[in-house]
Amino acid sequence: MDDQFQRKPVYIEVMPDTKLNRRTKEVTDYIANCPLATQEVLEQLRSTIKKAAPEAEELISYKMPAYKCYGVLDYFAAYKDHIGFYATPTGHKEFERDLKPYKQGKGSVQFPLNQPLPWPLITRIVKFRVKENMINFQNKKNGQG
Repeated sequence: MDDQFQRKPVYIEVMPDTKLNRRTKEVTDYIANCPLATQEVLEQLRSTIKKAAPEAEELISYKMPAYKCYGVLDYFAAYKDHIGFYATPTGHKEFERDLKPYKQGKGSVQFPLNQPLPWPLITRIVKFRVKENMINFQNKKNGQG
């Protein structure tokens, strides 16, 4: 057989079917353990959240990146075909019309990796959660909650 027609192996980065990074303790490590294309999306998501909530604390909680500001704002996780975004039920309920095109569960939404993430929508959700958490914190502080 002619060398030019021989098949060459193709290597594709594939993520496992379940969440990655079950033992990481830092968001940077969590992202670094993902395939390169997914890392780019996760870094952009991380940056979007930090811009929308610059005072938020970044940590790993429930084995995934999380952001807290007067309470939990949101979490995200990398999967084989999507990014799971968890802004608790209130964040999703408030934006349910905007999130309608995406697969959802109670307090979760799946953004497919083969489509651009809705960055302006994510920003609005995070800002909503910051405001909501601040109001709840003030209400508790004033004995109203």
